[in-house]
Amino acid sequence: ARMRSGLAVFGDAKLWWERAKNVYARMSHPVEEAVMVFSGSKRLKRGHVAVVTHIVSPRQIIVDQANWQNKGEIDHATPVLDVSAKNDWSQVRVWDIPSGSFGRRVYAISGFISKELKTASRY
Repeated sequence: ARMRSGLAVFGDAKLWWERAKNVYARMSHPVEEAVMVFSGSKRLKRGHVAVVTHIVSPRQIIVDQANWQNKGEIDHATPVLDVSAKNDWSQVRVWDIPSGSFGRRVYAISGFISKELKTASRY
């Protein structure tokens, strides 16, 4: 995600949201080429990040990601569905490759980080 997005953010993925504060634009909604930050959880102890490649609809996006359902390979064109009650992208379900449907697990999302500098995002 770092190489693809151009973000200079380091450490566990769950820390990216806070580390991007005052450096990059942070948004609550998806934008193409932004990084979606999964909050840490019992299942995702270090968090997770994925790059938004396409917005399908207000509640569905496509991402590229690594280390999700494999052993380090990059998954291209993975669908992600917003399942939050308020349609605010705070909770998502991710496409499950083996079942060919969205997974049952719901993951908390911190938000989306854009490579645009925070100061530039106001325009």
